[in-house]
Amino acid sequence: MKMEHLKELYVEELKDLYSAENQILKMLPRIIKAATHPKLKKAFAKHEKQTVQHVKRLERICRELDEKPTGKKCKGMEGLLREAKDLIKEKPAKDVLDAGLITSAQHVEHYEMAGYGTVRTWARLLGYERQANVLQMTLDEEQKADIDLTALAVSSVNIDAVDGSDEE
Repeated sequence: MKMEHLKELYVEELKDLYSAENQILKMLPRIIKAATHPKLKKAFAKHEKQTVQHVKRLERICRELDEKPTGKKCKGMEGLLREAKDLIKEKPAKDVLDAGLITSAQHVEHYEMAGYGTVRTWARLLGYERQANVLQMTLDEEQKADIDLTALAVSSVNIDAVDGSDEE
């Protein structure tokens, strides 16, 4: 597709985010199952529910634009999630796995934050203020998830991984 206007790029990025969110939704059950720390499992489960809402918001925005959100595969997210899959397959000690799952999740969050920040800005430039507000809501949730994961890592998960407390 030849893009000559910012709106076309905006739609393409929305489709990319839609693909990314759906890939995350497919992977989260596996991540939740792999996580062992109760608070980490809870954080991932909370984000799974939020991700369902992120998908719905993107669908609503695309409907408003008379666009279908499908038709694009987010290769960046595919790569980030492949790394999480590979980590799980390596079967590290449970505390090390939890620390690794946090870093994988934070890579995902930062990727999403970059995308949502960009489309929010473009929505404002294009005069789609309501869409910009919806995208900001999602961006805020992604940022909060990242902050919560950092707090969990610093307060316990990383410490447990250093101590090797799950070694037999």
